[in-house]
Amino acid sequence: QAQLVESGGGLVQPGGSLRLSCAASGSMFRIYAMAWYRQAPEKQRELVAGISSGGITVYADSVKGRFTISRDKAENMMYLQMDSLKPEDTAVYYCNARRRSYYDDESGYWGQGTQVTVSS
Repeated sequence: QAQLVESGGGLVQPGGSLRLSCAASGSMFRIYAMAWYRQAPEKQRELVAGISSGGITVYADSVKGRFTISRDKAENMMYLQMDSLKPEDTAVYYCNARRRSYYDDESGYWGQGTQVTVSS
């Protein structure tokens, strides 16, 4: 059964760094696009970053230059390196996998989410 499991969230001070991981079960994810989304309290879920099966990446303007998405297809893993974190990055972060590298809907498989809190 296809499954995505996030890890690596936690509490960090402003300006700090965190690295999120997403473990995907099922070899089909190697040909899927994958992405990180986040949802802050009382806000809609939004795209943070996406990466196609060929390695093409997209980022939300709010995280460009601070976050880096990557994947290891051999290990069925995806990562989000988050640097220079700000309080407004506080949210539940979700891993997503989908057939196509279009990230403007809620399609595909979803993980359970991991909390990231940026606070002093």
